[in-house]
Amino acid sequence: MLRIHNTLSGKLEEFRPMVDGEARFYYCGPTVWDYGHIGNFRSAIAADVIRRYLKFKGLRVTQVMNLTDVDDRIIAKAQENGKTIDDYTAKYIEAFWEDFDALGCERPEVAPRATQHIPEMVSLIEKLSEHGHAYQSDGSIYYRIKSFPEYGKLSKINFAGNIDGGSERVDTDKYEKEDARDFALWKAPNNDAETAWDASVGRGRPGWHIECSAMSMKYLGETFDLHLGGIDLVFPHHENEIAQSEGATGKQFVRYWLHFEHLKVEGETMSKSKGNYYTFRDLAKQGFSAAAIRYFLLSVPCRKQLNFTFDALRGAEKTVGSLRDFRARLDEAKTEPGRDDALAAATGRALAEFEAGMDDDLNTSVALAAIHDLTREVNTMLARRSLREENKREVIAALERFDSVLNVFGDPQPQILDVEIQKLIDERQEARHRREFDRGDEIRDQLAERGIILEDTKDGVRWKRK
Repeated sequence: MLRIHNTLSGKLEEFRPMVDGEARFYYCGPTVWDYGHIGNFRSAIAADVIRRYLKFKGLRVTQVMNLTDVDDRIIAKAQENGKTIDDYTAKYIEAFWEDFDALGCERPEVAPRATQHIPEMVSLIEKLSEHGHAYQSDGSIYYRIKSFPEYGKLSKINFAGNIDGGSERVDTDKYEKEDARDFALWKAPNNDAETAWDASVGRGRPGWHIECSAMSMKYLGETFDLHLGGIDLVFPHHENEIAQSEGATGKQFVRYWLHFEHLKVEGETMSKSKGNYYTFRDLAKQGFSAAAIRYFLLSVPCRKQLNFTFDALRGAEKTVGSLRDFRARLDEAKTEPGRDDALAAATGRALAEFEAGMDDDLNTSVALAAIHDLTREVNTMLARRSLREENKREVIAALERFDSVLNVFGDPQPQILDVEIQKLIDERQEARHRREFDRGDEIRDQLAERGIILEDTKDGVRWKRK
């Protein structure tokens, strides 16, 4: 029984999807104005783990993850670089997917771009106007907060009596409004050169919040199961999504809200001004593997703060290497027929503890501990050369179950190398027999460049992929 902390109720609740056997969820994806940083990817990996765990529980999953490819920042950057929005964002959209794939995330069923859903946003704004939730001012259209009495139910912020704003966080739009708390649904262009769309509500561009309401309801329906995002999105973004969506439909928008805590860097907030801002690509250039970065980012439950340090990332690199070495040794192990009951019980216990941890508000720390406990027991059997054939099959099956959710072991090592690489390994062995060690080292380096690491053992040469 999966239980998650629902931000809306403030309680740990059993997750019961609207339709038996099916889970539909929306994850607030990136704003594609730059390369994704490690905080972005902590959230993306958390959403991926949730997606995978819902499937692990036997549910058919429909995930929608938006790409915000228009906002004030993107418009400014595009103008600054003399490009259209599409030309400016294309580079970062491509880079995001490359990084997303490298980090082992499964792509969502739908990944809508905001610029391709302007008609849906306009239609939603028209509904809000019809229901008295929206008004126009100087060519822009705003949501009237006073018209939605439940405003604040997600963030638990009490707005009673606070009608003049006074908060820079709320009053971010640069136009005249009835109430400082009101937010923009549609923004009139500041000048003729600014990107804008001609629509029934006037020439302009969408506000940030309306994008997610329109796209999520288009693909998931007016009410759906689960909405994910960073804790910083609770207010105002997700609060505004609720007001817009429920104001237009009169129905509950989302049943469960799950928010991910911040990632800190050396105990501080990550920012370019502090010099502690790291993209995935920054870390990859420093030699860290995508697998290690993924392992580190999911090692702490998503609702707890995670403190990034390079020492911790180096530790994750060693851990992932050990897990993958373990899997390779297990695959190669020679076994005798039969089954060890104690190890069979340990394997079953690890699976049960893994699932219990994930069921408890997606506690990845407990899930990983269950995996490490099992690998220690199996390593003891491997060292003694006492692993039984049936146990080996059961342990491999368990690892595949674990990895279907966490994806840290990677694909099993292929049994046959590429012919060219095998030829180099053989050539190195011959060079070593002839005591041509310089040539042997040169071949080792060539293979390392191709992602193949050699290990000389008493039983011969073993290899692994980086």
